[in-house]
Amino acid sequence: METKGKLYLIPNTLGESSLEEVIPNGNIDKILKIKHFIVEDLRNARRFLSKAGWRGSIEELEFYELNEHSKPRDIIKHLDKAAEGIDIGLLSDAGTPCVADPGADIVAMAHSKGIQVVPLVGPSSILLALMASGFNGQNFTFLGYLPRERGNRERSIKDLEKKIFRLHQTQIFIETPYRNNQMLESLAKSCSPSTRICVATDLSLETETIISQTAEEWKKMYQNIDIHKRNTIFLMYK
Repeated sequence: METKGKLYLIPNTLGESSLEEVIPNGNIDKILKIKHFIVEDLRNARRFLSKAGWRGSIEELEFYELNEHSKPRDIIKHLDKAAEGIDIGLLSDAGTPCVADPGADIVAMAHSKGIQVVPLVGPSSILLALMASGFNGQNFTFLGYLPRERGNRERSIKDLEKKIFRLHQTQIFIETPYRNNQMLESLAKSCSPSTRICVATDLSLETETIISQTAEEWKKMYQNIDIHKRNTIFLMYK
């Protein structure tokens, strides 16, 4: 029986930081042995491999696109090489593949085809933010994006507050970076004074800031905090 290749899930840096700071050298060694990659953006993939130490010609590598326009009948073909015994890498644009990031469909397909899936260690902004928040790490949920319109967003925040007190569950979410300041304002104004809010920005970068305060404290200070167009994770807890 022919041995199948593996599907390696390859994390990327969360910004312009060195790979050595966030990805173990042993994983970089594994990555540099792979010549077939499923990627969201070709330019970002090439930049990552250059940072990782790829010294050959880029023409030696094979790239397959996976983005919001990809159709299941097309992306399943990306796994053909694994059936031939060749390893494939699923490379994230930033952070960890398949967590608030494309790739879950191709991983599910790999499992259905009996292809071994190998997750490699790297940065996850969601988990880094939870670690640093001081909130409940035993019971938490990641919600993705809250509603865009202010009224709906603030009603959603109030609903999350009820869930925190009912389930003792940390609520984690993100916002489109150019609406970060509006999100922070909504949190400061909508939450009960004692509700705790953590804002974790530019995680793992030199500009990293993590502030965890009550809504009462945030109401006094949010106007002096500028997180516009900066990658940010928001967390709420009681």
